[in-house]
Amino acid sequence: MHLPYCSSSTTDDRLKFNASNFVLLLLFYPAVMETKENGSVDTKSSVGNGQLSDPAHWAVADVVNYFKATGFEEQANAFQDQEIDGKSLLLMTRNDVLTGLSIKLGPALKIYEYHVKPLQTQHLKSNVS
Repeated sequence: MHLPYCSSSTTDDRLKFNASNFVLLLLFYPAVMETKENGSVDTKSSVGNGQLSDPAHWAVADVVNYFKATGFEEQANAFQDQEIDGKSLLLMTRNDVLTGLSIKLGPALKIYEYHVKPLQTQHLKSNVS
C-alpha cells in the first residue's frame, strides 16, 4: 500500500515527514482501508466518502491502519496489542507512547510528536465551539 508523500523505505524518509505531508495523509487516509483476500474493502472502517472521521470515532483497526500507512508497520502492532482505539489514542500522553506501548524509543518519539500530538490538537480545535 502506498500513499502520496509517505514512505516506509528508510528512517530518513520518516524524518522528512512534515506538516504539509500530514495534511495530505489525512486527505488520503481512506485509501488505507485494508483489502480482504477476496478483493472487497473492509467496510468496518469509520472512514468513508473521502473524508477522515474524527479520530474519537476510530476503531482499533483504524488506528492500526493509520500507523501502518504512515510507515510504522512494526509499531502499529503495539496499538493492536494494547487495544488502542481512537478515544484511547486521543487520551495518550507522551509517557504512554514512550513506555506503555513497549516500542523502541526512536519510533515512539516520532509517533508521539508527528502523529499523536497533532491528532489530539486537530481533535481539540475541531470540537471547540
